[in-house]
Amino acid sequence: MNKKPSLLRKGHFLGTKIRHLRKRNHLTMEDLSVRCVQIDADSAPSVSYLSMIENGKRVPSEKMLEVIAEVFQKELAWFLDESPEQDALIEQKKKGGIEGVALEPEFLFSKQHLQSALPEMLSQTGTSGRQFAHLLIRAHQEHHQNNFPDLEKMAEEVGKKQMPFALDDIYKIVKKMGMTIKWFNRDPDSVADETTVTTNTLIRSFYEPPGEIYVNERLLQHPDRLRYDLATHIGHYVLYGKDGLSSTNASGHGLIGQMHKQANELHESMTIDSTDILQAWRDFECSFFAGALLCPKAAFKQHLNRTAYAIDANVPIGVSLAAYMRRMTSVSSYPHWHYFDAYQPGRLKAVYRGNGIPLPIGNMRPIQDPCPHWSLFRVLGVDSGKPRAQISILRKGNKDIIYSCDSIRTVDLAGNPHVLCVGIDLNPALASQGIDPQEIAETIKAKCIANGGDAPIPEFIKKEIKRVARILNISWVEAGLDHDAIVICPRGGLCPRDPQCSNELSFAEPSISMKDIRQQIMDSLP
Repeated sequence: MNKKPSLLRKGHFLGTKIRHLRKRNHLTMEDLSVRCVQIDADSAPSVSYLSMIENGKRVPSEKMLEVIAEVFQKELAWFLDESPEQDALIEQKKKGGIEGVALEPEFLFSKQHLQSALPEMLSQTGTSGRQFAHLLIRAHQEHHQNNFPDLEKMAEEVGKKQMPFALDDIYKIVKKMGMTIKWFNRDPDSVADETTVTTNTLIRSFYEPPGEIYVNERLLQHPDRLRYDLATHIGHYVLYGKDGLSSTNASGHGLIGQMHKQANELHESMTIDSTDILQAWRDFECSFFAGALLCPKAAFKQHLNRTAYAIDANVPIGVSLAAYMRRMTSVSSYPHWHYFDAYQPGRLKAVYRGNGIPLPIGNMRPIQDPCPHWSLFRVLGVDSGKPRAQISILRKGNKDIIYSCDSIRTVDLAGNPHVLCVGIDLNPALASQGIDPQEIAETIKAKCIANGGDAPIPEFIKKEIKRVARILNISWVEAGLDHDAIVICPRGGLCPRDPQCSNELSFAEPSISMKDIRQQIMDSLP
């Protein structure tokens, strides 16, 4: 009796399991094929057939699967979907903040199927192609833990590893490359971007091929931000030359690149446009290039060590606060960092999660039940202008993360208050010193819950965290010990407090197009 249809229906993860077992036992496909031949030469898979099985393109006969099962000393039923160990064998992405999932059965995730399904999915979920592009880029960035040596090298070749840069030094590079600067004067535009709160968005600068940089005169009053903007356009010229894709720098959380006034136009933008993907990628690369140009790795790392990673030590090297804090995450030897740039009422303009913590609020659309105890919310509501360090206990999956962050409230060039926040996951640092981070996290969490959500950190735990802070040479980890620790929930609905916290957000239509603003600027100049 032919059992193949049964295996086809039950064996959706069969190839994944065989591949996982093979790799876990340090066998090549050739090794496995030889082992199967030794058991039953007539039923053993060839290397090429084994490859197709693992990739989900072929289903083995029952006899062939029995041979493979004997190699690994497993029951035949173990390979089928109803196996209780199935979940443990689905390979997950292990780096960054975006959880991975096994693309099985593989034939359903072919390039052709994804090309058809993704535009439909984005259209029905109201996700623009540009938003999807940013998600892809963030996954790439977090997987590589913000390490892009090719961009570092190209920036250092242009800047000769100089730090700090005077504004005249940047002007000289612009002139040497044959680019010209055109100055314009434009006030912020009022933009309602998906939330009922209207914010101001200021077009600071943009690049137009073959080599023109349009710069808002307001930047003359902020040389640190002017240096950064010019550095991004230098990056565009170095990386892409004089091609036709332009780039724009704007202040404000209104991500208005592909948003239009009319609802039908908005719906049309919810597709994957290859130009959007390429533009978003180039914006990322130019931003990274600018950070590497203004803060070359070796010199910047020495500066961070001298200042013990103080987040407001950007002034001596003439770098904007946002660029300075983002650059920390790619230069530090410790890889478990996150960075948020948060606007009211609940919008993340920039995100990086090398430590994999959950998002406090959305960067594609507002989260309906954010936990109000994230440090960025506390700092956003207090106009002190000073950094605030915090030690928190955050639940992620089935474990608790001890994480430390430092946040500061600032105002962008459009006049919008926002919070910049960097932080690290302390669990790996504690574990490297032979300390059980879960035991410490559970102790702090229990005290916080008993005290209504926050509580002083016990002295014996303070001592251990202080020791780790000094090894890492990050001053704000130790500064966070001066405040009560606090429990943060991934979402408000999971809040352990009684009564639970709640936070509701409402929505509105987006308003204006960046393309229109750029055209108005160029039309206004002689």
